[in-house]
Amino acid sequence: MIGEPAFYAVAVPAALLVGIGKSGVAGGFGILAVPLIALVMPVPQAAAIVLPLLTVGDLFGLAALIRDRDRALLRTLLPAGLLGTAAGFALFDVLSPKAVSGFLGVMTLLFLAQRTWSAGAAEARHVPRWFTALAGWLSGVASFVAHAGGPPVSVALLPMRLAPAVFAGTTAVFFTVLNASKWLPYAWLGLIDASNMASALVLAPFAALGVWLGVKVLRRLPALWFYRLVSAGLLITGLKLSWDGFR
Repeated sequence: MIGEPAFYAVAVPAALLVGIGKSGVAGGFGILAVPLIALVMPVPQAAAIVLPLLTVGDLFGLAALIRDRDRALLRTLLPAGLLGTAAGFALFDVLSPKAVSGFLGVMTLLFLAQRTWSAGAAEARHVPRWFTALAGWLSGVASFVAHAGGPPVSVALLPMRLAPAVFAGTTAVFFTVLNASKWLPYAWLGLIDASNMASALVLAPFAALGVWLGVKVLRRLPALWFYRLVSAGLLITGLKLSWDGFR
């Protein structure tokens, strides 16, 4: 287990961010967890520690939000997302995390720019099923390669203007399944380390606390402010991914 105080100084806030993101409130902020922990250790080791935290956040988020899920959307998203994780595993040695990050970052920023200048951005819109499936597939690939699966799904779901709890419940189920599917391939690739897992176990309560805090806010947050927070999270995510991809 990692024992340096500097590690926990950045890892505890990172775990809280993971949990808050898993509650559906400002989900994009969770992507900052790996960069925070990477301030004190190599990025691959930071990503390995974040995977168990994502799983803990998934389980607590699922318990709180599963009743609010949209079953029809999940019937489209889940098969596509699992195919995406399989593609990410198959292409792990070919796909560059920097290239994936850059592509997702630019896509996210373009989407936000389009919504900002669109007069009808506040109205619910029909999203074709093929586009939702493509977003699920891209999310699976990006989640496996870079723990960055949130933006593609958000791009598909935001125009639908779902109720905040439905948005959060649907993404909670989706990412619980995706992150669970990554454990065996990650172990096969040698990314699971006993020391990292022990450190993640110490941080797990903070991820659970983050979910609890986020769900409390979610249940009281007006839809307008929920979508503003989601958009703010996507903006930070888009900028961070673009920086990672093109620096």
